[in-house]
Amino acid sequence: MATATIPRTRWHLQGAGYEFCNCDFGCGCNFGGFPNSKDGSCHAFVGMTVKQGACGSVDLSGLKLASLLAWPKAIHEGNGRAVFVVEPSTTGAQIDALSKIFTGQLGGMPWELLGQTFKVTGLVKTRITIEGEGRRSVVRAEGVGEGRGDAFKNPVTGEDHLADVHLPTGFIWKKGQCGRGSFHAAAEGVTMAADGSNWIHYEYDWSNA
Repeated sequence: MATATIPRTRWHLQGAGYEFCNCDFGCGCNFGGFPNSKDGSCHAFVGMTVKQGACGSVDLSGLKLASLLAWPKAIHEGNGRAVFVVEPSTTGAQIDALSKIFTGQLGGMPWELLGQTFKVTGLVKTRITIEGEGRRSVVRAEGVGEGRGDAFKNPVTGEDHLADVHLPTGFIWKKGQCGRGSFHAAAEGVTMAADGSNWIHYEYDWSNA
């Protein structure tokens, strides 16, 4: 007798990502799979806006999200910890859907891969604000942390030195605006900070379709 297959809930998220991490510029994880931070760890404070999104019948459009992600070594080596941040207005149904997406329970890249590498240590509800535009953006989660991004500067003239990274086969993002960032964040036992480190702004389009 054949075993019935349970249909997987379809989801998609499309919007903008704001990624501050403790790697040196460019982020070694994107090029060779290993962090190029000073201690070999991967710590990231990430903001997200969801322009369009849904998980089954649950509408996720218009949400602002943030996360603290900390791995002791390379991401693929696991043993990471994650704290997710949502705004107080986020409903229980939306939180449940996001939890299933970000822990990889519903499949779909990048979370079916990333979700296996960390343990969720907590969820925080607080106001999230995103100011500025593109590589000049500021992400704040009240009571949790802040990330500030800017363009690189020409060391001689002080003028903006613009740099982008193109990853045709990237599974988190494919085109990123890079710059110099600083961030600090702490919540639910996860603490991180870096100054003058890697910062990337990108557009994302994820789904399990």
